[in-house]
Amino acid sequence: QVQVEESGGGSVQAGGSLSLSCSISGYMYCMGWFRQVPGKEREGVAAINVRSDVVYAESVKDRFTLSRDSGRKASLQLRSLMPGDSATYYCAAGERAPDGSECGLSVYEYDSWGQGTQVTVSS
Repeated sequence: QVQVEESGGGSVQAGGSLSLSCSISGYMYCMGWFRQVPGKEREGVAAINVRSDVVYAESVKDRFTLSRDSGRKASLQLRSLMPGDSATYYCAAGERAPDGSECGLSVYEYDSWGQGTQVTVSS
């Protein structure tokens, strides 16, 4: 496991943009962003490997952009935000699966988590 630290987030009106950043304390093959609202399960938003191959949830594809600046830092750009995007956003890191499969959007693939940062989108 590694330490995970998020920054960014905040409040914005619908249609606006925000940026989230994540730093990890050591090397991990996968970094991902997840979000959760009270009473619902944590859902995957986007994930990226060390080669910057990215997978997105359908709900954010074409609006969110995940990039990895180095092995230990990743940034999530959120655009065209909607009230439904309001949630606590979590950054996570994990090793590559033993079978060699690429980074995915399941919470079970990640074992290091940040504390979360709030994103609120008002209509």
